[in-house]
Amino acid sequence: MSCKTFFCVDAHTCGNPVRVVCGGAPLLKGVNMSEKRQHFLKQFDWIRRGLMFEPRGHDMMSGTLIYEASSDEFDVSILFIETSGCLPMCGHGTIGTVTVLIEKEIVTPKTEGILRIETPAGLVVATYNRDEKNRVKSVKIVNVASFLHSTSLEISSDTLGTLKVDVAFGGNFYAIVEPQENFSGIENFTAGQLISMSAQLRKSLNERYDFVHPLNETICGLSHIEWTGSVIDESSTARNAVFYGDKAIDRSPCGTGTSARMAQWYSQGKLKKGDTFIHESFIGSKFIGEIVEEVKVGSYDGIIPSVEGWAKIIGLNTITIDDDDPYAHGFQVI
Repeated sequence: MSCKTFFCVDAHTCGNPVRVVCGGAPLLKGVNMSEKRQHFLKQFDWIRRGLMFEPRGHDMMSGTLIYEASSDEFDVSILFIETSGCLPMCGHGTIGTVTVLIEKEIVTPKTEGILRIETPAGLVVATYNRDEKNRVKSVKIVNVASFLHSTSLEISSDTLGTLKVDVAFGGNFYAIVEPQENFSGIENFTAGQLISMSAQLRKSLNERYDFVHPLNETICGLSHIEWTGSVIDESSTARNAVFYGDKAIDRSPCGTGTSARMAQWYSQGKLKKGDTFIHESFIGSKFIGEIVEEVKVGSYDGIIPSVEGWAKIIGLNTITIDDDDPYAHGFQVI
């Protein structure tokens, strides 16, 4: 019998949870976080399940594990965990994690105001601002290269009928569903309705099409559905409801989803370098996006996007996973 203890700081980024595991993370083999992610997936996914799923987590739970930087190029390394898996990159998770690391003085950056982060998807540079009480007011991340992967893929929805979607990469692969003949926009659907349609759509897309990053074959498969529609605030640029896991709608505008949407709009000529992209979530919280640079990603025309948002620390949490507990490794009620 064994009992493992994890020391966590719980936070949320624009409404979506971030559980930052500051102590108890397993030692991982690999020269970088991409290789360490593979080791985690093979041997330690029980930690993800135990910390993210019920009874210690819930269907919307996501988080990060903190590691020492693998080289002098970085200030810190982080691994992303959530109910949908161990992701290559997570934008809202990075914003929340930076807030925790700086406010709780867990990491001292080499340069004040800048945190260079090693993620499984590559280098992410975060800049942060503090308020008069020395709390982190906002975090802007310069994300990994993002690009439009596929356009007008035809797929059948059991509920809606035939849909056409674009697929873009913003750190993860997203199927972007825009208003069309058989989908009138997220403003006409409840979160429950969107969730009920998403799992089948994602499964069908992965069965019919292949989604592999041109520079890293371990980043593959479509993990998110990004439903879109009319904005709540007229000053916003766009709005989404991102489905992840098995029954979760992102409460934030989704950082990698925002990056994917900007890459799509860039490819369509609707967004250019320097333009401001104000992205709303399903609940109305906002991220501010911008195209920092135009790049090539293999044969794809892509962008380096930035995404800015805020996070709040909501508690300290010491969690145990005891093999004596029949629900040690979590469960879902679907």
